[in-house]
Amino acid sequence: MDAVRVALLREVLAGTEWIQETRRFAGALRGAVVPHGGGLLLVGSAAYEPWHLAAHLDDEAAWSGLPELSPTLVRHRVPGGAPAHLAVGLGRLAAAGRGETLLVVAPGQPGAGLLERVHDARRNGATVLALDGGDRDLHALAHDALAAPPAPPDEAAGAAPDLDLDTVQHLVSAAAGENSLPAPRGRRRFRDRLARLADGLTAPPPSRW
Repeated sequence: MDAVRVALLREVLAGTEWIQETRRFAGALRGAVVPHGGGLLLVGSAAYEPWHLAAHLDDEAAWSGLPELSPTLVRHRVPGGAPAHLAVGLGRLAAAGRGETLLVVAPGQPGAGLLERVHDARRNGATVLALDGGDRDLHALAHDALAAPPAPPDEAAGAAPDLDLDTVQHLVSAAAGENSLPAPRGRRRFRDRLARLADGLTAPPPSRW
């Protein structure tokens, strides 16, 4: 989802809680990783790997000038021959501790095995954030969480768009980047931001993912 589509979605959602909530959660994410110089670990469930969020955070890190937002994708299964940045397995969570942030993204149940690893990471001092469908056990472990609502049935034209987990992830990643811009410097900063958005729409920076 590009910057224009995010802007249009925000316009449709104006007046709802979702703009405020996604920006609040993005602020929690940014506040967890920036003071520690990074250390963001991103993990999904065994059935869901958050590739798109990893790519969008990586892009936002480049566009906003905050490399701390660039995540390490932790994978349940690492295929042979995977490049180094895509070959980080669940064992990495055992080493997670103070100064690191673990962002768990799971549209369904995260699974007992993952919950145990998340519990251990939190006990070792890691900050735990969750983007999910509202799993109680995961929310009990998280320092902050944002749940996407279940997709509503199709309604008449003009109804609000479905806010599934993928959409919420796009809003969060965009807010994390925009909210992390340097202190305002007047019109030039605004023009620079527009120029970056235009460049991103026509030729986005190469993604590691």
